[in-house]
Amino acid sequence: MSVEDSTAAHDGQEEPHPTQALDDTVHQRVRLGVLTVAREAARVEFGFLKKQLAVTDGNLSRHLKVLEESGMITVEKGYVGRRPRTWVTLTREGAQALDAELKALRALVLRLEAPRPVPGTPDT
Repeated sequence: MSVEDSTAAHDGQEEPHPTQALDDTVHQRVRLGVLTVAREAARVEFGFLKKQLAVTDGNLSRHLKVLEESGMITVEKGYVGRRPRTWVTLTREGAQALDAELKALRALVLRLEAPRPVPGTPDT
């Protein structure tokens, strides 16, 4: 079986490769981390995200801006006592984008774990 044969779907139509369903906005490591951590809590603090994702303030701020502009998170600024704080909340759109990303990743894993013919043996 060739690579072309293995991508053919039912009814003779080709299925798109699972990587085509990956969203570049979501798939980037830091942004995926932000979305997954935010999914685990109602609201997550900037300092916690920074520590969990091992990034600098500037790097995290830039990724938060991308996610906020995409409508995937909301960013709230406020104070705890006299200390400024920034909190991140996952939006419905962000949750849907994360779900779609996870679905695409599962499809990719299933594809890679599917039994493949052994090289040098006749196709069956």
